[in-house]
Amino acid sequence: MVQSKIHQNNIILKIDIHTHILPKTWPDLEKKFGYGGWISLEHHTKDYAKMMKNNECFRIIECNCWDPVTRINECDENSVDLQVLSTVPAMFNYWAKPDHTLFVSKIINDHIAKLVDDYPKRFLGLGTIPMQDGKLAIKELERCIKDLGISGVQIGSNINGVNLSDESIFQVFEAAEDLGASIFIHPWDIMGRNETKKYWLPWLVGMPAETSRAICSMIFGGVFERLPNLRVAFAHGGGAFPATIGRIQHGFDVRPDLCAIDNDTPPIDYLGKFWVDSLVHDIEILDYIIKKIGDEKIVLGSDYPFPLGEDNPGIMIKNSNLPEITKEKIFHKNALDWLGIEHNSSE
Repeated sequence: MVQSKIHQNNIILKIDIHTHILPKTWPDLEKKFGYGGWISLEHHTKDYAKMMKNNECFRIIECNCWDPVTRINECDENSVDLQVLSTVPAMFNYWAKPDHTLFVSKIINDHIAKLVDDYPKRFLGLGTIPMQDGKLAIKELERCIKDLGISGVQIGSNINGVNLSDESIFQVFEAAEDLGASIFIHPWDIMGRNETKKYWLPWLVGMPAETSRAICSMIFGGVFERLPNLRVAFAHGGGAFPATIGRIQHGFDVRPDLCAIDNDTPPIDYLGKFWVDSLVHDIEILDYIIKKIGDEKIVLGSDYPFPLGEDNPGIMIKNSNLPEITKEKIFHKNALDWLGIEHNSSE
């Protein structure tokens, strides 16, 4: 399916791995479960809806966040051939009772799977799972891969404050490797959020830090060492990690008693062992990340359809002086590798 579109009419296929979507409606979860904190949608106009939380507006979204036809039309306008769909991170619901999170996860995953079935040439899917309960998370991960036929799951950068190096989380990564599932890690539950509310700092400063937290936790915790075939991609160009790898490596070298307690492999050795998306908004930064991580581990990601994303996915790369072969890798080849989809290496 994907391979058949590559180089059609001599145009490079563009796969956007970082896009968010919601169902248009879902049950009143506060009423159903008897406690607050849940997200609901209030459709106050035809093309706009309010994401409500505890009777307050959390975010206003447009119809491209739930309407597949609108998405496809906008993809066509921006020459995006395929979107990888994942939920809005506010819907992770790790804070809730695990069975209740599972209930909502199934609604979201069934919705994404249906979109993939309805538009197989335009969408692939990532599910969401109740990461606060390893057994339930693995059970829903298995359903996503085996029954729904979606490509993997999106998870948060920490689970209720627990780092991704924790042994309770490792079992989920282990199951993902066994299933051949792709993992997309997105920052959420941002550390220091309550102290940095002004100036939108949680999104501007906290999210990059959260992503570095996730990468460092997985490196120092030995997750990549123990699961070498686990396919993991991180949002927002890997956040602050690429720019601070020198400091991270130096800290490992001078204080192994603090850093190397679970894994004695140098952090720098893991550059090129995981993927990051291209969403950095600066071609010089992207060029630096390519030099650090390698052009085979950068994948196109736009954060569609949100303001901090890229309005025209890949336009910065297209207009850059990057070699054509590098553009081709970022636009689709690397995504196919991360997704575990075979493609002709001679393309």
